[in-house]
Amino acid sequence: MVNLPPDSAKTLGFPRPPFPINLVKLPGEAIEPLSRGESYEPNEPMGSKLDLAVSLGGDGSMLRAVSDVADEGVPVLGVNYGSLGYLTDIKPEAALSAIEQFLAGDYTIEERLRLHCRFENGTSVNALNEAIVEKVDSGRTVNLAVRIDGEFFTSYAADGLIAATPTGSTAYSLSAGGPILAPTMNAVILTPVAPHTLFDRSLVLLPSSQLEVEVLGDRPAAVAVDGRSLGELGEGGVLTVSVSDRPARLVTLGRRGFHQALKSSFGLSDR
Repeated sequence: MVNLPPDSAKTLGFPRPPFPINLVKLPGEAIEPLSRGESYEPNEPMGSKLDLAVSLGGDGSMLRAVSDVADEGVPVLGVNYGSLGYLTDIKPEAALSAIEQFLAGDYTIEERLRLHCRFENGTSVNALNEAIVEKVDSGRTVNLAVRIDGEFFTSYAADGLIAATPTGSTAYSLSAGGPILAPTMNAVILTPVAPHTLFDRSLVLLPSSQLEVEVLGDRPAAVAVDGRSLGELGEGGVLTVSVSDRPARLVTLGRRGFHQALKSSFGLSDR
């Protein structure tokens, strides 16, 4: 992470904004393009002292920005340089005016459910889209047992299992046959990936539900959260998934809604 004065935006190729900025923060990997020959390692979270985080990129960049600042309750505004734009609907040429609108107080905040994913060693991470437990070996399934609120539900021989949020219902879960949920709903989706069982349906669960996914047998499973690999679980390894008490806070400016984004992404006609 690096703390930079407003003039550094020009160094990166962005025009100086027509409004006052007291502090600009960039993630650590942005230091190199500045070629300043110096680094900063403040002992504080990325989201501290910030009123707004701006994500420049696609939905993947938005997921990273939310991961960096959501625990501190910082709202995130997404500027879409990507292709799909479920999470980012501000066009690049409208970025500065969108920030001005935010600073003028003309905005609303959408709170999006996040998942709290915990390993047995006590480490944890939050997810805006999904947590995935999936096979490691190509051509071989992984055996996974699922408990819901402490009670055994069933076991799956499958390519994997996806625990998704309503926001993540249009991501990997959708590709695996899961339902599309309005992103501001409070629910958890459990979707099996290519299961070798007659029961191949997704489950839509209450937000109070706690899921435990345990690896059965000697085939390990890989764990990924919002596209980031977090390692593997061996036999008997468990990933526990519940709803986080720290939701994502996304800035909306009265532009197109979720249904319009869905229509655009799938090329749906008006007739």
